[in-house]
Amino acid sequence: MTEEKIDLSEAIPTLQERQIVQGTVVRVDSEGVLVDVGAKSEGIIPPKEVAQNREAFAEVNVGDKIDVYVMRVEGEEGHIILSKRKADFLRAWERILDAYETGKIIHAMVVDRVKGGLVVDLGVRGFVPGSHVDLTQAKGRRFEWFVGQSIPLKVIEVDRGKNRVILSHKLAVEEERARRREEIFSTLQEGQVVEGVVKRITDFGAFIDLGGVDGLLPISEMSWTYIKHPSEVVRRKQKLNVYVLRVDRENGKISLGLKQILDDPWQGVETRYQVGQLVKGKVVRIAPSGVFVRLKDLDAFIPASELAERRVPKIEEFVQVGQTVEALITEIRPEERRMILSIRRALREKERQQVKDYLKSQEQEHLTIGDVAGELLRRVIEARGPSEPPQEPAPEGEKGAAT
Repeated sequence: MTEEKIDLSEAIPTLQERQIVQGTVVRVDSEGVLVDVGAKSEGIIPPKEVAQNREAFAEVNVGDKIDVYVMRVEGEEGHIILSKRKADFLRAWERILDAYETGKIIHAMVVDRVKGGLVVDLGVRGFVPGSHVDLTQAKGRRFEWFVGQSIPLKVIEVDRGKNRVILSHKLAVEEERARRREEIFSTLQEGQVVEGVVKRITDFGAFIDLGGVDGLLPISEMSWTYIKHPSEVVRRKQKLNVYVLRVDRENGKISLGLKQILDDPWQGVETRYQVGQLVKGKVVRIAPSGVFVRLKDLDAFIPASELAERRVPKIEEFVQVGQTVEALITEIRPEERRMILSIRRALREKERQQVKDYLKSQEQEHLTIGDVAGELLRRVIEARGPSEPPQEPAPEGEKGAAT
């Protein structure tokens, strides 16, 4: 038998200078990094060609797959001289040019705040002019807040010859916000419960950030009971679940509710309260038509005509906010979420009850109705005060003389 000789030269790739290839790190020491690039011999990366700084050098470990730039191809017995730093630099430019041509958003770390803007690390130095920095999320609206953070960017100008890259943070933020807005409006449905963050509080409600889109939580939808200001219920930057009431895709508006996911105090209200029941509550609001009173779990209304027997010219002179009052329940309308109270009728009821209690106590002492009537008459006379004593009629003779 004859032995067949196999030529393996074609199986081993031939490296060319200025070529970028991928290799596997086989050794890391003070002399540099030894890399297996699949050639006849291994390649060596000199220490100065590993990375721009020691921190990045320390991130290279045995077994890592890295891109390297072929600087020089030696003879069969010599090592191939490689550079990771140059490979990273060229790959960075490839990503930058691709992002510039396609309009893609890229992310980069802000490494410095300089006059006129921010410096970012793209593998090459990039500059973000101050007019292109979105300060809406920056604490104190200061450029320094961005240093050390990765931010989204759009490439707006490239000069490869001068190694100059100009980027816009503002355009990237606007584009991402528009994308999230479109995504949220396409998926958000009325009746959903979603998580949001309180972005801004006003006198009429709060704006909730739903992840790129703001929804309005009106003060009237925050609680089943009356609140004077939204800050009584929510605070800025607070995370909370909200109920989606309406989604107006045409006008880009979202209406939210909070009380809808809380226990409704009007459910089963007639099992806790009955008409004719005496209740105590605290005055929470005074209106021209009457007074709103906070019971344990809901607000009831006392019309101005039910405050007293006599007409009350100015409600504030009769009751004040924060005052505790006792009233009688006269109406319960669960379907309208409305309960009507009366202080006037409560006073009448208490008077009737006092008379009943008095009569009952007198019966126990075996007094007659005449005794009770006499006692009541005595109290009436005392209440009226002293009067002139009655005069005796004059004799007939005197009458004639008088005439």
